[in-house]
Amino acid sequence: MRGRKARRDETDKGVTTRGGTGDAGPGRGGRCRPAGPEATAATGTATGFASQNGGTTGGAGGRTVRATTGTAIHQALCGRADSSTPIVIEVEGTIHHGNTTQVSGDSCSTAADKIELKRVSNVTLVGVGRGAVFDQLGIHIREARNIVIQNVTVRNVKKSGSPTSNGGDAIGMESGVRNVWVDHVTLEASGGEPEGYDGLFDMKDDTQYVTLSYSVLRNSGRGGLIGSSESDRSNGYVTFHHNRYENIDSRAPLLRGGIAHMYNNHYVRLNDSGINSRAGARARVDNNYFEDSKDVLGTFYTDQAGYWQVGGNIYDGVTWSAPGEDYRPAGPDPRSTTTVAIPYPHRLDAAGCVPEIVGRTAGAGTGLRVSDGTCAASPS
Repeated sequence: MRGRKARRDETDKGVTTRGGTGDAGPGRGGRCRPAGPEATAATGTATGFASQNGGTTGGAGGRTVRATTGTAIHQALCGRADSSTPIVIEVEGTIHHGNTTQVSGDSCSTAADKIELKRVSNVTLVGVGRGAVFDQLGIHIREARNIVIQNVTVRNVKKSGSPTSNGGDAIGMESGVRNVWVDHVTLEASGGEPEGYDGLFDMKDDTQYVTLSYSVLRNSGRGGLIGSSESDRSNGYVTFHHNRYENIDSRAPLLRGGIAHMYNNHYVRLNDSGINSRAGARARVDNNYFEDSKDVLGTFYTDQAGYWQVGGNIYDGVTWSAPGEDYRPAGPDPRSTTTVAIPYPHRLDAAGCVPEIVGRTAGAGTGLRVSDGTCAASPS
């Protein structure tokens, strides 16, 4: 059993705040009406694979507008000079079907049943003030590049029942998407597919250079996928770090083909399976904390194997099933089956302090706090 007091001692120094006068990133606190530190609108600097391929800056340097409805978000996109004109959209309040309509224009392609970032680039969507909640309304990114989504909650998006949105995905990306950074968000459902929900964070059809950081994903049958089928192997270069997955049945994530890097995540109650590397995928799995979960890593529900490189992880209360023809857990003694080179700089927090660090930093409304690496081991 891990020592909780020791973790607190290590992580009392282990968080910083982006923005303001700090060194972690430029702040814009004077442009919004914050209600305490959890309402900061600073965007910081992209990490992980989103920092590659030219980097991900969103709408930095562009006009900043405030939106309190889904329609206003679409109007901001459609009001630009062209589809690549940089824009920062600060969102406050609850965005739902009742205040979201389709808006037309030369610089946008929107829809009434979702927030649509289609055929656009250089956009930041950030929650400010009292916070931003997308209630039963998903965010769809298609044929887009250089997108930042930060400090928002997306909840209870359904693909069946009423109302429906975005195929049941909280955030979904598809069709030639490049360079997306999703940071300090909370993605949640209230059940699985029988209750009408699908994935929380899905990528398919040639989506690359994506990072999900300092976020919470919870109470869903499916955490997310990279690749919609065994033949959809054009996706990859995805980083997941300092996230908390809680009460997820499977797909944390499901990876078909491509490369993904999972480090310093806290996985709690993965009920059926966790990281599912298959169809030739390669996953680098470093210094994560797996807790009270089942079959947290392996190739599941297919005979097309995937691979992994593991190091520094903690398995606390993890149970492992016996292998079968199309079900091959990595445990009970996970060993590397490949090597995965990581091209970007990063510091690894020791796995033992991950629950505390992630608990203090992950999700919307946490002040955009990040680990400063004081409990970190040297990168492998």
